[in-house]
Amino acid sequence: MQRSGLLISLYMLMALMVGSSLASAEPAQIARITLGHSTVPLNGPWRFHVGDDSRWSSSDFDDSSWETVDLTPAPGAHDGDVGLPGYVSGWSRRDHAGYTGYAWYRIKVSVDSGTDTPLALAGPTLVDSTYQLYVDGKLLGGPGVFSGTAPTVFGVRPSVFPLPSSSSASSQTHLIAFRVWMDPIDAGEDNGGIHVAPTIGDADGIDLLHQVQWLQTFKGYVVDAIEPIAFVLLALMVFALIACRTSDSHHWLAAALLLLALLRVNQVLFYWTDFLSLRCYDIATGVILKPLNLAAWTLAWRDWFRVSKYPWLRYVISVLTVVYMVFAFIGRPWFMPEATPGLKMVADIVVEGVRLTYAALYLWIIGLGVIRLAKPSAYLAALSVIMVGIGLFATELNALGIPGIWFPYETGVARGQYAYAVFIPLLFLLILMRSVGYARRK
Repeated sequence: MQRSGLLISLYMLMALMVGSSLASAEPAQIARITLGHSTVPLNGPWRFHVGDDSRWSSSDFDDSSWETVDLTPAPGAHDGDVGLPGYVSGWSRRDHAGYTGYAWYRIKVSVDSGTDTPLALAGPTLVDSTYQLYVDGKLLGGPGVFSGTAPTVFGVRPSVFPLPSSSSASSQTHLIAFRVWMDPIDAGEDNGGIHVAPTIGDADGIDLLHQVQWLQTFKGYVVDAIEPIAFVLLALMVFALIACRTSDSHHWLAAALLLLALLRVNQVLFYWTDFLSLRCYDIATGVILKPLNLAAWTLAWRDWFRVSKYPWLRYVISVLTVVYMVFAFIGRPWFMPEATPGLKMVADIVVEGVRLTYAALYLWIIGLGVIRLAKPSAYLAALSVIMVGIGLFATELNALGIPGIWFPYETGVARGQYAYAVFIPLLFLLILMRSVGYARRK
């Protein structure tokens, strides 16, 4: 009896040891989730691999040799742009610095919902640069167009993907795979791949989460939608000044306001709609609108301050604008990717040199204008010039270590947005004062 009891005890101990080892090994292969009416972020651990292979979407593929990635965010973590919560660093901080191109994330989940409620997945709200979602080997969709050699990237917005139901509706197992593409435009020291984990849950809970995610995205860019409207209204006021047919020229001010409206509204078009792809957005802003804005605003303030005795100024600005556009185009990471790094570096140096030249001209015109007019309206105009300059020379201010974004009420507001909010009423007042002055002269 004692020997039998000893054998039984040994068998039980061995069974516990085997069961314990299986329990500890299982989470690395499959993530078990129990749901009520709730949602659960899929923080991982995910299996991750750079490169691309269509077989990696299959639930039968063995990914045990892949590296693991944990998407669990630090408490209170958010992105550095609009304040999207749940932010984690990209693969550039995970031993893949400088890599652009394809990569895959895979995870197997077993969901016990306890009911027959249909399940859904809320896609990641921040990805460099786009993705496709596969569930059990089937493509469910994604924000990008993957028909070409390099995918066409559109803004990653909140998305919902209904999950296929299994024979046992209350307990479902799925292999979830994300095929991610990072465009060279998005290359950076903290970029690459999924930054905010997708979320799984019952369809109703995911729908509510989707609404919250869209609200955060809306708040992040609503100022970029409102300020262009104000710029257009100010341009209409400037056209009224032009109609007064005075000796003052305000054509460049009207053009500058409209160009600035286009520059700002591009943010909204890219992040809220599919109107602009990433490369179209990059060309429109980096190659066309930024150089034209610097030229138009420099000439606009030249006319406003009546600095007209320097005819060479418009020729210098014309040359600077053409040089800026040409070298900005050459310096785009997607243009001539086989070119030597030295060529791209030279292009970047030339562009920065042009921008610094514009900054010097900008400050010179302020000084001449204040000295020339020497009245309160000149000081208000100088303040307006500085406010616009804060937005136009954001790159240079960043290099000086001045914070570029603040997060009131957990929503990112850029330094330029604050500056334009001050500039709009200032320019309205200046236009009104000049209109009154014209009326008195008549």
